Amino acid sequence: ALQTYQTDPAMRKMLTQLYFYIMPVFNVDGYHFSWTNDRFWRKTRSKNTRFRCHGVDANRNWKVKWCDEGASFHPCDDTYCGPFPESEPEVKAVAHFLRKHRKQIKAYLSFHAYAQMLLYPYSYKYATIPNFSCVESAAYNAVNALQSAYGIRYRYGPASSTLYVSSGSSMDWAYKNGIPYAFAFELRDTGHFGFLLPETLIKPTCIETMLAVKNITLHLLKKCH
Repeated sequence: ALQTYQTDPAMRKMLTQLYFYIMPVFNVDGYHFSWTNDRFWRKTRSKNTRFRCHGVDANRNWKVKWCDEGASFHPCDDTYCGPFPESEPEVKAVAHFLRKHRKQIKAYLSFHAYAQMLLYPYSYKYATIPNFSCVESAAYNAVNALQSAYGIRYRYGPASSTLYVSSGSSMDWAYKNGIPYAFAFELRDTGHFGFLLPETLIKPTCIETMLAVKNITLHLLKKCH
């Protein structure tokens, strides 16, 4: 975005008219553990006093239908929702930031691995969101923009019906707290994260995803109703 600011009018328009808040890594300790011990680790690394199991699924720890369908109360499960909503400092910190800025935030995008999907609410139930037509249009155009780079096709739609039902997700929380566009990217797998990947393996996913993000951002500026 910064490198093309001078040469790309669309990028210049986006960065001039909008603020971007970027968190490179949400679950820092869990991400580090996925490089050193378990590539498929998805939880935080908080300690449980009663069990030897570590961590909470940070995307089941938000206060929206917390620990309902698609989440587990057992600390050793991958989808463990935690002892209470926002029990994890990572979740609590981001939730606090979003509450503070939610009147100004128009979109919330989270990035996960791995699949080839662009998801939007709801995760916790089979229902149509009130602004479905605008969000669906943004998702449709975003996956088409993504596909234009390397021909990679992403599925898109409500998370509950496109992927599976889950409760306590950040995407649902953001939407329920007044952020009209909430998306979760499930990025495609580009190789074993336990090794430093050659640039040729990493770059395509970054390029195609950026096209989708750019498309969603331009959609926001059109003020769909």
